[in-house]
Amino acid sequence: MKIQTVSNKIINRIYGYGRGWCFTPKNFHDLGSPEAVRINLYRLEKKGTIRRLVRGLYEYPRKHSSLGMLPPSPQKIAKAVAFRNAVSIQPSGAFAANMLGLSEQVPARIVFLTEGPSRCIRVGSQEILFKKTAPRNLAMHGESSGALIHALRYIGKKQITQQHIEHLKNTIDERTKAKLKNDRIYAPEWMYPIIDKIVGESYV
Repeated sequence: MKIQTVSNKIINRIYGYGRGWCFTPKNFHDLGSPEAVRINLYRLEKKGTIRRLVRGLYEYPRKHSSLGMLPPSPQKIAKAVAFRNAVSIQPSGAFAANMLGLSEQVPARIVFLTEGPSRCIRVGSQEILFKKTAPRNLAMHGESSGALIHALRYIGKKQITQQHIEHLKNTIDERTKAKLKNDRIYAPEWMYPIIDKIVGESYV
């Protein structure tokens, strides 16, 4: 039986997650000592297998046949940072609206709410802000349902149209709708009738 080295275990984990995966050394803490992990990630970076985005944050890059390396996903960057720091995150503002197809605006600054300290990370042209918030804003049962509530809050009560509602009703899956029913209590009251229409239920 072949015994895998730390190097093999690390590369197998990276390949297992696939291209576009963002990670930190903490994702390999069970495979070897911190020094062994650091050395192996350094070697993989030098070989061009992975790329370092900022200090302590890496990506197994996606590649396009003509465009070359594609920019990393803000969501995957945020999830990697959240895992490293053991905090929860929630997409918010213009990014949440864009993510759900409610807005074509791609924000220059992408905001994630967190219970951890506020901080900003710049990766290439992307600026990702982790903004400290109250626990209530992170209490949703699902990331998608939470993003939906924050997206509607960003758009605003008077700007939400029937077109927005129909879009969400037709694009979010049943699992997200089920979570949205539970997360309704964390939304402002003016949002209740809108959520009811999206999930296809009415409440007495």
